[in-house]
Amino acid sequence: MHIFDDNDNVSPIYHRAISLTLGKEFAEHKGNPTSLIAKQNSEQENRRRKLLDVEEQANEARIIEEHGKSHFKTQMMAKFYGQVTAKVNNEFDNKENLYANILHIEDAAPDIMEILSVRAASIKRISPLVKSLPWLADELIALVNKPQYRKRADVQVSDPNLALTYVGLENLKLVMPTFMLKHWLPTSTAPFALMKRKLWNDALSVALASQKLAEEYDIDPFTAFSAGMLSNIGLLAVTRCFLQTYNELYKQELKAAYDARDKRLHDVLVDFEVSPELLLEQLISRNSKIAADLVELMRFDRLAITEPLFDIAYTADFDKMSPVAQVVVKAKAYVAFRSLAKEGLIENEESKILLNAANVTSKEVTLLKKADIDHIKLSFK
Repeated sequence: MHIFDDNDNVSPIYHRAISLTLGKEFAEHKGNPTSLIAKQNSEQENRRRKLLDVEEQANEARIIEEHGKSHFKTQMMAKFYGQVTAKVNNEFDNKENLYANILHIEDAAPDIMEILSVRAASIKRISPLVKSLPWLADELIALVNKPQYRKRADVQVSDPNLALTYVGLENLKLVMPTFMLKHWLPTSTAPFALMKRKLWNDALSVALASQKLAEEYDIDPFTAFSAGMLSNIGLLAVTRCFLQTYNELYKQELKAAYDARDKRLHDVLVDFEVSPELLLEQLISRNSKIAADLVELMRFDRLAITEPLFDIAYTADFDKMSPVAQVVVKAKAYVAFRSLAKEGLIENEESKILLNAANVTSKEVTLLKKADIDHIKLSFK
């Protein structure tokens, strides 16, 4: 988000919130100028010195050997991480590939959202598109069969068209963007165990907060909800692409070392771990721009969210943003503030800096605190 990235006072706070996506330990570290890798190296060197003090000269040769292994591992990691960075940079330059082969976005998905944005929307127009997406049909059927939404406990819905009719157009405006983003989440975010859930929770909260603010300012709630939800698609794309690329290259390098019977290199590769610093760098620098590019590829005509997402990615002046972009920026600032506050990772003065940068008023903070921006509320007749 250019409005935050362009502000030296705000960017460290917002980047800390993005770091929290990987885990609290990474967000805590975001206030420390020493990188994780440097910190690890420093700890390793301290352990080496302590070991030298304890075992003294008798073990000095062994320590030197271990230090040599450590140096070799550092060299190999730097080389490998350089390969990963180069490859992901190439991947990110190919937006069509990200769209079709990384996130696997089918044309029917944005087509459904486009239909829902017009007054002439109907179940009849949406039904064939839903049937062309088996995963979406299954989600809808599972939804209407939940106990809280089932009309009769002894009846199970199995037809997607019947499920659509039961859900209704107004509920679909919440359900469709939600199911779509859920489908585009990374299959796995290992070794960052909680990252997938965090990506999902933040996307939903930003979307619901955007919708709530839109209602206050007479902005179309569906447009704001969709913009808020899809403003997070860049985080999903970066995460999926980075982890997929890392794993592919890692397997290739491991196999090559094994085939070459290079035990030293193979042993070092086995100890490699995904670099959080590399992933965070890509998330911070690319997520909002990639979100705008991917939404542009969805070719929305009636659903007016493409311009707002480009405003979020490239506009540093809040007053020059479209109204939809403004409510999404406010929502993102509030959700970032709330996430950091929950973990005790933001000071009072920092909270003011972050919220003021997005023009979030005290009235809006009160409104969002009272609202449930963590759960979709559906109304079935």
